[in-house]
Amino acid sequence: MGSRIVETKLTTFQKEFRFAAQDFRHFIQIEKALSKNTILSYDKDLESYENYLQHVEQVKDLQSITRIQIIGYLRYLKDRNLSARTMARHLATIRSFHQFLIREVDGIKDDPSLLVEIPKAPRILPKVLSIQEVEAILEAPDGTTIFGIRDKAMLELLYATGMRVSELLSLNLSDANLTMGFVRCIGKGSKERIIPLGKLSINAIKHYLTNARTSLIGKRQNEALFLNHHGNRMTRQGFWKNLKKLAEKANIEHELTPHTLRHSFATHLLENGADLRSVQEMLGHADISTTQIYTHVTKSRLKDVYKEFHPRA
Repeated sequence: MGSRIVETKLTTFQKEFRFAAQDFRHFIQIEKALSKNTILSYDKDLESYENYLQHVEQVKDLQSITRIQIIGYLRYLKDRNLSARTMARHLATIRSFHQFLIREVDGIKDDPSLLVEIPKAPRILPKVLSIQEVEAILEAPDGTTIFGIRDKAMLELLYATGMRVSELLSLNLSDANLTMGFVRCIGKGSKERIIPLGKLSINAIKHYLTNARTSLIGKRQNEALFLNHHGNRMTRQGFWKNLKKLAEKANIEHELTPHTLRHSFATHLLENGADLRSVQEMLGHADISTTQIYTHVTKSRLKDVYKEFHPRA
């Protein structure tokens, strides 16, 4: 027997909050053009926030919300074992909502979330492959089959450029300029960047275009650079499935994700003397602080090397 929703009379606060939340949703959907998943995340965060304010703090109206109550809400989330990263996301939603209220609701002039400290998430260093492991995974595809030739080209391109998998799979034929040696990539926020290609990745793509793609596409027409066995654009699921098989073949025991090659690309560049700003540009990071995490990775790897090889470590 299915659960039955029991309608209860809404309080003044609930009516006021939900009306404002509906306007806020319209704002982030239409004016900010946020993605469907991001909007759903905002919806869930605000629903949880409203529920706390109503049933725990018993707030009477939007103007009555205080900084202390928001801090109490974060403690409430922490008591439910939510991570610092998730709590920080909730606070970001709350701040966006209160900033919206100041602009759109008469009588609201202050943002109670303004001086609330953002919960700090522990720094998690990205996992990277050693150069030997990268070489093993790049050599894993079977070069005698059209699918192996395709997978080899995709992996070479991924490691050569540090692209996100979504960016790799969205490439069209016109995006790869093999004569000039660069690839045009559309990243987050529809921002375009140009990434140089090395000889090995150029040769792998040329080999794929000549000896595999023509067989995969047949008589169909498709501008996608990388195709599946149906002659359609390669999917994330298809690429991920193939990568897992290739990781097993290459005897890589720890977890390997498509993003691991991106992390490895950045770390290996920095280890070999590349400057941080150039790596930021190639990765498409809006903020250089995002790129700086790879400097911590290189320091961590140096410590591991020291401990392993220094006779008195």
